[in-house]
Amino acid sequence: MDFGKVLMEATSSETLFEIPFPGHPIPVSDTVVVTWIIMVILIVSAFLLTRKMKTIPEGKQNFVETVVEFLNSMAKNSLGHHWKKFAPYLGTIFIFLIISNTVSIFNIIPTSEDLYKITGLEFFEHMPKFSIRPPTRDINVTACLAIMSMVFVAYAGIKVKRTSGWLKSFAEPSPILVPFKVLDYFTRPVSMCFRLFGNLLGSVIVMELLYMTIPAILPGLVSIYFDIFDGVLQAYVFVFLTSLYTAESIE
Repeated sequence: MDFGKVLMEATSSETLFEIPFPGHPIPVSDTVVVTWIIMVILIVSAFLLTRKMKTIPEGKQNFVETVVEFLNSMAKNSLGHHWKKFAPYLGTIFIFLIISNTVSIFNIIPTSEDLYKITGLEFFEHMPKFSIRPPTRDINVTACLAIMSMVFVAYAGIKVKRTSGWLKSFAEPSPILVPFKVLDYFTRPVSMCFRLFGNLLGSVIVMELLYMTIPAILPGLVSIYFDIFDGVLQAYVFVFLTSLYTAESIE
């Protein structure tokens, strides 16, 4: 298989099934399904890890408190005394992105193509090909996250300054800056969207090249950087930019 076809398959979404709807069925892609899986993991983990909390932490509670303290310190460093209002959103997005960017390392489920090669059954040949791949390789996901973050930035400004104070901030320190500050709310999400998508796409391209040209064990070692370190780094950069824009909005 040529690299172009491999790349198209790696970056495109497959429609797995459709939800019946009068006039126009709603297609559900593998990106949506993987996102649902991540959401379920987060919700169930949050429920299980926060049960039976004790005054003196031990075991899983130590882990939970360490993670929460790290997320809170990130918010404190960026937002000052307003951090408590906005830390939950920043922490949730950070954890979601870490899992989304690195989820492909848990892709141990054989695809329908693999099952067809193993069994030779035509049933598997006609099934949609599903594998656990990062939702953030889909530009629609990164665009939605970027728009959410800029809506959050606007909400933070209104929450702290009230609507009138937030609107007045567009004309500070000079009214000549109004069009530029308005433009920021459109250019920043575009920048955040393509930064996250571009870095994940770059990782996919590099790993696909390595799988095609290098013996199996070496791509596995390189994936420690591209699938884990780079995924966590890009999650941190996205949240850092969100907190930076939020701090500008509420200052």
